[in-house]
Amino acid sequence: MNKVVLMGRLTRSPEVRYSQGAEPLAVARYTLAVNRRMKKNGNGEQEADFIPCVAFGKSGEFAEKYFRKGQMVAVTGRLQVRSWDKDGERRYTTEVIIEEQHFAESKNSQPAAAEQGRKDDNGKMIKEISADDLENSF
Repeated sequence: MNKVVLMGRLTRSPEVRYSQGAEPLAVARYTLAVNRRMKKNGNGEQEADFIPCVAFGKSGEFAEKYFRKGQMVAVTGRLQVRSWDKDGERRYTTEVIIEEQHFAESKNSQPAAAEQGRKDDNGKMIKEISADDLENSF
């Protein structure tokens, strides 16, 4: 059985590319910073592992539209190891192929994602404001 379950913060917004062909397929790549259990370095800071993830198709489009840097997400998938030759040297990478992905915190507790803002269908930035912002503007 090859099953991976992770929860962590996005180190940056997903990078999405589309495959070439008659029906382009979205391929979203992102990295999750996953805290290690009960491990702290000498400075008292939590240690983390940085896990590369890949989401295809509708999952990739979902990640592109809704996931932002700093957001806590939970994913399930499978571990995949790929290899290729570059300059005569064999290279390897290990990544999680996403099967399911979910938000793991409420929208209001996502400071990094809210600071970045979101884009509308025309690519223009949308500034998210709170009820407090509205009350203070009058």
